Amino acid sequence: MNLLLDTHALLWLLCDPGRLGDTAARAIASPSSRVAVSAATAWEIAIKQSIGKLVLPGPAESWLGPVVSARSIEWIPVTVEDALAVRALAWHHRDPFDRLIVAQALRGGWTLVSRDPALVAYGVPTL
Repeated sequence: MNLLLDTHALLWLLCDPGRLGDTAARAIASPSSRVAVSAATAWEIAIKQSIGKLVLPGPAESWLGPVVSARSIEWIPVTVEDALAVRALAWHHRDPFDRLIVAQALRGGWTLVSRDPALVAYGVPTL
């Protein structure tokens, strides 16, 4: 299964794994799963950390990359096509990061790991 982690799913996995649902945790841990995170997630974490909305163990730029790599999670870049695909999405959700991650999941055939119920309305497979 190809899994794309929403920002909160990544942070829960790294900092508070008990918050992940059992189904998502099993899928992420499965050796047959390909697990990825969008570069948009790093951007969102950096912004929220810089404005004080997100408290983490240290500056994300010093630990996020190595921790993600150590867990064999791959980064997927944001392409021009991903960014432009957001235009065609309905306005079920207003958060620009979530909209971009949905566009990437739809374009790339990813199952989105997220607890955000608004994302289901896009027809993207979710856990």
